[in-house]
Amino acid sequence: MDKRFFTLFVLTNDASKTRQFRLPFRSLKIAGAVSGLFALLLAFVLFDYARLKTTDMEYGPMASSEQKLALQGFASRIKELEGQLAKLSLFDKKIRIIANLEKEPRPAGQAEHQLLGMGGDSVVEEEMFTRPGAKVGELVDKMRSDLMNLEHIASTQEESFTELKDYLAKRSVMLASTPSILPAKGWVTSNYGSRVSPFTGTPQHHTGMDIANRIGTPVSASADGIVVQAGKDASLGKFVVISHGYGIKTTYGHLSELSVNAGQKVKRGAQIGQMGNTGRSTGPHLHYAVSVNGLNVNPEKYIVD
Repeated sequence: MDKRFFTLFVLTNDASKTRQFRLPFRSLKIAGAVSGLFALLLAFVLFDYARLKTTDMEYGPMASSEQKLALQGFASRIKELEGQLAKLSLFDKKIRIIANLEKEPRPAGQAEHQLLGMGGDSVVEEEMFTRPGAKVGELVDKMRSDLMNLEHIASTQEESFTELKDYLAKRSVMLASTPSILPAKGWVTSNYGSRVSPFTGTPQHHTGMDIANRIGTPVSASADGIVVQAGKDASLGKFVVISHGYGIKTTYGHLSELSVNAGQKVKRGAQIGQMGNTGRSTGPHLHYAVSVNGLNVNPEKYIVD
């Protein structure tokens, strides 16, 4: 055992009051070792704290591998949605061209929200996920911005499609109400316009077209509408008049039987009677006439089949 001592003298300005302290070498060695170990431990703690603080200040919260995969999946979905909206926008434009309903040109400097040609940094790029310091907050904020943009474009596209739907619905009603088929099978024996009267032998204006066939041949409505007249007339015999709206009416004369009554709604192709030889007629046939705003027009212009 080391019995040596370390003597420490404390001198003052008064030499008679000199003091001395004796410390065993063994105690000094132990104290020195403990102090060194404590200093190393404190230095390690301070270094580790400084490193973590620096990392937090530089990068913020990091995205873990699982978070990166989830965010990458969302970003891919955003890209898919952008592609789908771009196709819908192009489809919208084509339909408007076909329907002659193209949008008015926008004033100079006013942007039009559409997805034709979108790309680049419109969504979260792949490199953002592979970057060592990728922040969760940064990625989420970017995708939130992209989603808000997509919601706005989708809302605008929905309004456009609603406008198109309403327009085409009105057009479909109009088309369904426009005469377009021959109302009976047979042979056209007299067209619309000038002809020689079969009764007087003199020139006259024929207000419709005559379709001949045997008595009982079915006669159909040439378009959707409402029967406004169904009765008997000295000239037309048994007849039916249908109003199709938009100022259009059709007349069916010389019928042998009536299948509808006034006020009844009919669809294109529905039977309204049978061909006959009633009224002022030289033989079994159908007198078919079309009028627009009260004026007779050539029925041939309203036959598309």
